[in-house]
Amino acid sequence: MAGVLCKCTPKRNSYGFNELLFGVRKGRNGFRTQRNVSTIVLPPLLKKKFFKWKSVMGKNSPVFSMDARERSKSLILKSSKQKRVPVFVMMPADSFSIDTLGTIRIKRLKALSASLKALKAAGVHGVAVEVWWGVVEHTSPYSYDWSLYEELFKMVSEAGLKLHIALCFHSNARLSSQHKGSVSLPLWIQKIGAIDRDIFYRDRSGNFCDDYLTLGVDELPLFCGRTALQCYEDFIFSFLDKFDLLIGHVIEEISVGLGPAGELRYPAHPSADGRWRFPGIGEFQCYDKYMMEDLKIAASQEGKPQWGENGPQDVGSYKSSPSGVPFFEAGHKSFLSDYGHFFLEWYSGKLIHHADAILGKVADMLKKYQQDDKTSVLLVAKIGAIHWWYHTLAHAAELTAGYYNTAQRDGYDPLALVLFRHGAALHLSCLEMRDRDTPPGYFCSPEGLLQQLQAVSKRRTISLTGRNCVDRCDKAGLEQIQTNCTEAEILRSFTYFRLSSSFFNPEKWHNFVPFVRKMNAEQ
Repeated sequence: MAGVLCKCTPKRNSYGFNELLFGVRKGRNGFRTQRNVSTIVLPPLLKKKFFKWKSVMGKNSPVFSMDARERSKSLILKSSKQKRVPVFVMMPADSFSIDTLGTIRIKRLKALSASLKALKAAGVHGVAVEVWWGVVEHTSPYSYDWSLYEELFKMVSEAGLKLHIALCFHSNARLSSQHKGSVSLPLWIQKIGAIDRDIFYRDRSGNFCDDYLTLGVDELPLFCGRTALQCYEDFIFSFLDKFDLLIGHVIEEISVGLGPAGELRYPAHPSADGRWRFPGIGEFQCYDKYMMEDLKIAASQEGKPQWGENGPQDVGSYKSSPSGVPFFEAGHKSFLSDYGHFFLEWYSGKLIHHADAILGKVADMLKKYQQDDKTSVLLVAKIGAIHWWYHTLAHAAELTAGYYNTAQRDGYDPLALVLFRHGAALHLSCLEMRDRDTPPGYFCSPEGLLQQLQAVSKRRTISLTGRNCVDRCDKAGLEQIQTNCTEAEILRSFTYFRLSSSFFNPEKWHNFVPFVRKMNAEQ
């Protein structure tokens, strides 16, 4: 199918996912050999089932596993406490535009240059830049145009600022207000999706979400002969090759997009089209044909083929509260049942496997920059801040997003193990939020979620980075950010979200500058 849409001849670089995922490489005689691999240490529920489930590639496909002996490769912790917290500021969402000839250009160059100089003078460490798959590889596969980012990175470097790069494999077209700065997935991906809608996530009602490719196609060669993982891999390899001289010097942090909004999660709470509204529990996103095929295989291997016929029943709808929804209560058909355990371990396990595959490959690519402190670069993975219904038994909103985190189970620990294995930091948002600022009755706890993530990060010795969820330049919001940053002893950096037309208004700016100075001071 996909081959009809393009005339490309697939070319794979030396960083193949076969070797990463399966320990397989070609020997001199051309035959494949498999390296010895051992299994990651996981919590009992996940350990028992997840890694024995094969993908839809077939029964003989080896399953990715981790070598405990390589855990010492963690590249991120130099000390148990960071004395200062560098501040990055994220670039505006609409920082570029397309001219009449179809060329993408930076908007308001003089204003941007002045803004960068002002940030530097205020003590800001660097800026965060979103690097979009839909911009760079827009027209056809393997055709990468980095000219926009070459110009932008040069401006940032000349201003004396550092870079946090967010590699974005998602679309923000539904989220951008009035389509300002909206970026869709690459055009050639959209063409494939027009024929095969199941490359995107689908809910139980048949609604598709085309913001990110479904995890069901991670290992299926549907994209001009490449799998989704290979598409991500080739893009990252091209980026590192293009900006090799900046990495570890100007580029200090690289976060890799792992899902919608760049976060490792399912699109369970789609607000743009009105299906979901806060504080709804959301819906499970596993109904595309590729995910359902994988679920059937997992159920069959569990000896319960009937469990693979459909997703969970009695789960409410996007806008439901968990009260009165059988699956999220304590009944015999709930998330506490044998079926509930099976489904949630499979559903969350797909996310963990996705992160494992991508972060493992990027960490391997970044090894050459980790030889000494002068060229080190921090690999970062983002997760969503699903804090509503946190003070309930099921944590329903987290479950639909793919985090098997309940009052009885730490769902973030398996992910932390993966990050530790690959020397990656965990990026979390909501650093400006307090429990008392959330609406009563929804059992929200952004502070409780943050404390849990801090605890698991300390336990697994991984670093944290963070940002705010909403624009808060008032004194109370900035003070809460500073408190959370300084109390989190392993927080490596903070990103302010984001630069806007009102950012330099006197009131905001007069609050922001002292905040940066406090973050720069030794605690």
